[in-house]
Amino acid sequence: MATDTTPEVHIPVTSEELAHVFDEAPPPADLSGYGIEDWITLAAFWVMVGCVILQFFTRYVLNNSFAWTEEIAIYALVVVVFLGASLCVRASRHIQVDFLYRYMSPGLGRIMATFVDVVRIGFFGYGTWLMYKYASLIPDEMMTTIDFPKSFIFNAVVLAFALMTLRALHVAWQNWRRGYSVLEKPEAFDGSEA
Repeated sequence: MATDTTPEVHIPVTSEELAHVFDEAPPPADLSGYGIEDWITLAAFWVMVGCVILQFFTRYVLNNSFAWTEEIAIYALVVVVFLGASLCVRASRHIQVDFLYRYMSPGLGRIMATFVDVVRIGFFGYGTWLMYKYASLIPDEMMTTIDFPKSFIFNAVVLAFALMTLRALHVAWQNWRRGYSVLEKPEAFDGSEA
């Protein structure tokens, strides 16, 4: 087993120098990159976390669990997943395979990337329509443990699919104007180009 024999270098810092580090003003927070669905997703996430913590506390500490916490946490997770997917569409962060684009000619890569944009828009549009049809079938169905309509959750999923469709349209428009997408030039999107 090899050992590292390089000595550690410690720069002496006085307590006064250390204390002055906290005098510097922090940089201003930039919240402009977040959409409305990000904030709704964050709220649903904390509702889910609160329900899980309450479920844990009532089950293992009080030995008398609240049954409704599990159902609310499940439905909050559904909202987090689908609205979070809208965030991923906007930021082009869904799983994608760009390996083949390295070996394609730029013209073929542009055609294939445009095809991917069209298929993505079609998929999310079709998902919106299917969820709308499903949500319209169960408008009066109530949750099992509390007297609250399930349609609220399913309409949130319809809204999430509609947002994904709109975000996919916007991403496709940006890709068309720019002349390339994240599939063709991933280095332009991850900061490694600079």
